[in-house]
Amino acid sequence: MTLSIFSQSMPRLTALSRAGVVMSMAGVLAGGALMPLSAQAQAAPGTAVAPAAPIVRGLPDFTDLVDKVGPSVVNIRTTQRVQVGRPGTGEMDEQMQEFFRRFFGMPLPGQPVPKQNKPKGKGENAEPQSEERPRGVGSGFILTADGFIMTNAHVVDGADEVYVTLTDQRELKAKIVGVDKRTDVAVVKIEAPNLPAVRVGDVSKLKVGEWVMAIGSPFGLENSVTAGIVSAKSRDTGEEIRFIQTDVAVNPGNSGGPLINMRGEVVGINSQILSRSGGFMGISFSIPIDDAIRVADQLRANGKVVRGRIGVSIEPVSKEVADSLGLAKPQGAVVRMVEPGGPADKAGLEAGDIITRFNNVVVDKAGDLPRLVGATKPGSKATLQVFRRGAYKDLSVNVIELDDKPKQAAAAGAPSAPGKSEAKLAGTVLGLELANLSAEQKRDLKVNGGVLVIDAEGPAARSGLREGDVILAIANVQVADVKQFETVLAKVDRSRPVSVLVRRGEWAQYAVIRPNN
Repeated sequence: MTLSIFSQSMPRLTALSRAGVVMSMAGVLAGGALMPLSAQAQAAPGTAVAPAAPIVRGLPDFTDLVDKVGPSVVNIRTTQRVQVGRPGTGEMDEQMQEFFRRFFGMPLPGQPVPKQNKPKGKGENAEPQSEERPRGVGSGFILTADGFIMTNAHVVDGADEVYVTLTDQRELKAKIVGVDKRTDVAVVKIEAPNLPAVRVGDVSKLKVGEWVMAIGSPFGLENSVTAGIVSAKSRDTGEEIRFIQTDVAVNPGNSGGPLINMRGEVVGINSQILSRSGGFMGISFSIPIDDAIRVADQLRANGKVVRGRIGVSIEPVSKEVADSLGLAKPQGAVVRMVEPGGPADKAGLEAGDIITRFNNVVVDKAGDLPRLVGATKPGSKATLQVFRRGAYKDLSVNVIELDDKPKQAAAAGAPSAPGKSEAKLAGTVLGLELANLSAEQKRDLKVNGGVLVIDAEGPAARSGLREGDVILAIANVQVADVKQFETVLAKVDRSRPVSVLVRRGEWAQYAVIRPNN
């Protein structure tokens, strides 16, 4: 099952069979006769049953909403300039190329050559020969009366030309103001006065079960309207933001169109679907409009989005880890790596710390932390609450600007193991053979203590430990050497799982081992 972003060109239409529809209706009617009787019909003879008051009365009428919001929704088509007619490219016949342009919104891979390649001609200085070809279609909506339009980043990113078609059939060339791939939000601008702008709604007032409507251009069919309900809010899919989940039918081409509440306000931007087929299967995701507006404001002001970072890599807190460390519930973000010399390193953050609050906001899930840090202005100070070895601690950290292309730190190799004669046995109950770290190994790993895993079998192997790992702590107690490891292990309740903080290369994570009794 995959998350599909949707921006596509012309559709392939499939007609419904009228006979099939009739047979389906007959099946519904026949099936209806087999349904259980109502509570009133099942009541004992002579017993009166008062009918329950209806909670929902009738279905909504969307006609006024369409009349009100429809003129603010636009169709967006993009084109790409490609070099044509280069000798020796083996271009297919024009009819086949047209097939791919119509149904896939792009040429067949390998046929047209991007415009940056050498132009056709006898001399090196010959003028390029190129033509504008369709790239894809999508949707958008008018954000301001002076022509700013919001859509998805994947609709316009990489396009050479962007064209916007209004509901009055005017087609205007648009300028890309800014694109933010992390949130899939883009802003384009057309030159036209007195445009019908949308009204922006309050996402915090949106309720699960509430009716919503989408307008867009699925498969290039302009001004198509679909409706459904909000299925969930704050759906975490691992992306930069949490989505609004609905059952509103959206398909390729709906990208960038508005999600509208019953008050005629835009509450989201239709962005993704969960699908096995590539088409709508009942689950669609929209970017909350408040998040989108924050991004759009920065794109309009600076052409890009500035985000904060603190220089850590994190992972979720599992229930097993939370139980073994004494956390009340699996909450927060485990620090797997601290960037050397970065803000978190300077603030005293350590691998294995669990960040539970950022600027006094609870970090419920690991995915909350990047969103909170990213929304913090670079150059400002932030307060981190961390859970470290059984106690909470507050740290002050300087937030710096996120680089979209950060330099990757070289992963350190596993420390070389001593010979078997030098190794010290420890943790037999865990299936571990351990040795002390040398001063050189500690220096290379930038740690003050820990023990080196020479061999792992039984419980330790089942939990994922292997030769070359370095154990920094056991049962929430930092260990300096094998002797201290043995002392702590002797006090461990063998009937319960025990947590160990493991360093592997540049990364650290918790493993939970179930001891042999």
